[in-house]
Amino acid sequence: MQTISIPVARRTALAAQGFADPRPDTTPTRRHLNRVLSRVQLLQLDSVNVAVRAHYMPVFSRLGAYEPALVDEAAWTHSARKPRLLLETWAHEASLLPVEDWPLLRSGAKRDGWWKHYGPIIERSPGLVDDILAVVKELGPIGAGGIERELETGTAARPPGSWWERSEVKKVCEYLFGVAQLTTGTRKSFERLYDLTERVVPPEILARRVSADEGARQLIDRSARALGVATETDLRDYYRLGPAVARQAVSELVEAGRLEPVQVRGWKAVAYRHVEARTPRAVTGRALLCPFDPLIWERARTERLFGFHYRIEIYVPEAKRVHGYYVFPFLLDGELAGRVDLKADRAAGVLRVQGAFAESTVDHGRVAGELAAELAHMAEWLGLDGVAVGKRGDLAPALKRLVR
Repeated sequence: MQTISIPVARRTALAAQGFADPRPDTTPTRRHLNRVLSRVQLLQLDSVNVAVRAHYMPVFSRLGAYEPALVDEAAWTHSARKPRLLLETWAHEASLLPVEDWPLLRSGAKRDGWWKHYGPIIERSPGLVDDILAVVKELGPIGAGGIERELETGTAARPPGSWWERSEVKKVCEYLFGVAQLTTGTRKSFERLYDLTERVVPPEILARRVSADEGARQLIDRSARALGVATETDLRDYYRLGPAVARQAVSELVEAGRLEPVQVRGWKAVAYRHVEARTPRAVTGRALLCPFDPLIWERARTERLFGFHYRIEIYVPEAKRVHGYYVFPFLLDGELAGRVDLKADRAAGVLRVQGAFAESTVDHGRVAGELAAELAHMAEWLGLDGVAVGKRGDLAPALKRLVR
């Protein structure tokens, strides 16, 4: 078994995630978006909007400023000229992933998630499922609130409290989304508007059947392509597969020559390098990474690769937060060099840096200069007039001197 160093593993991982690719020098197009998707495989969705929605940021991190409608059109519209590229389903978490990957997630390789706990509601109120599907069939795409109103006032109305509560409608919608009877037809102000799956997923994709074993192999293969070099735990986490399923798929992919076992110095577990992975001599450039960027979402892996301890502190009481509410690590020339707590203050027209922190081994002046330039680029992309730096963090004084 070949042994590789952590710097080699790091460069391999960065290249797999698209950070060795130069940013385009023209306005990014659907072709550029496809290039990003071929690297990351999926975009995680999240409701937090303190700076920018999670599914937009990884594309910016890799391409620079682009029109967010590029992602919106790929995910939530369809036309003959511009077919839908992405579908929304549960993968790592709620995610956007390529249309052609839909059968893999429905193959049985991935276990049912948290929505299975809503099963008792369906057992208690079986007619609610039929009524929700009937409303969506007639009026979809439609949000949960619209479905509730229709059930109360439309043809499917029942006497108040007869066998369902308003809060149960959203839960049953999410259950039906989880088991793929419903999916997201489109979104409006980020609200999920449900539609029947057969009206959103192309018929040739919907008809494609993949066994659970083949689905697991293909999902692990995609994980490995996205990660470059990774442990079995890393590989299974990308699509949140079960341990036994993932281990079998890894073993079969090793036998097939798609994965090569390697030892990374300092890692306890064996790693696996994808046959298509490449390792550049150097990775240059800069990028801000949102907390849900696939490069860093597995925190233990982030620490193994970069020596960077990172935890999201949204749910930590403010007085106990170390770095801030919504912190973006800063990638500079292949290293995580610092982190900034960001907020898009649209009322004031500024990108607020509520805290700025440098890693212990970096040149503060250089990091501050590169970070200031990237923050200005991000502010312009978000349609803000500038950057405002607060007082928190050891990097804040140097950064404050450099921004307008």
